[in-house]
Amino acid sequence: MSRVLPTHPPRFTVFDTPILRSILRLVGVTLLWVKRWRTSVRLPDTPSWVAVIAPHTSFWDFPLLVSLALKHRIKANWLGKHTLFRGPFFYFFRWLGGIPVDPADSGDGRVAGVVRMFEENDRMRIGIAPEAGLSPVTTWRTGFYHIANGAQVPLLLAYVDYGRRIVGADTWFVPTGDMAADFARLGEFYGGKRPRYPERFALPEV
Repeated sequence: MSRVLPTHPPRFTVFDTPILRSILRLVGVTLLWVKRWRTSVRLPDTPSWVAVIAPHTSFWDFPLLVSLALKHRIKANWLGKHTLFRGPFFYFFRWLGGIPVDPADSGDGRVAGVVRMFEENDRMRIGIAPEAGLSPVTTWRTGFYHIANGAQVPLLLAYVDYGRRIVGADTWFVPTGDMAADFARLGEFYGGKRPRYPERFALPEV
């Protein structure tokens, strides 16, 4: 029997585990130092936001971003394909803040469900990778934009730039509802970030 996907963020994550959180933070800081990665963070002055995670072309992106969150004590959730949460990995990825989603579900239904999470929680921070995986893409999925626009929260632009070896989340804006203009802004920003595998990356288009 398949597991019913949760419709709410996990209540208890790595950020709520005091001793282990400190140990993992040290591991994250050490990883960034050993790999010679710098970090850059400037968060919106609001309790809720949607983080755009791009480029996303390598498995290395995930530990680098988790290390960034641990180093700067950024408690956030993230949306992931439901197949990541199979078996014992369900509890592990939920503990890391993951919220499983099924791509086969209606796009509008997924968006409405996540917008409802924002409405039901005073503080909600969710990271979404618009490329939706590591396979080569030609465009971005747009759910992240409709979620932020529907919830009226800022889009925080998170990135892993292999050119400058910087992992960051330091630029944000509130969606205007003009998707073409906002996507042009996203394209200009992420056009200056180098993925690990450029052939797998595509800039956003409407």
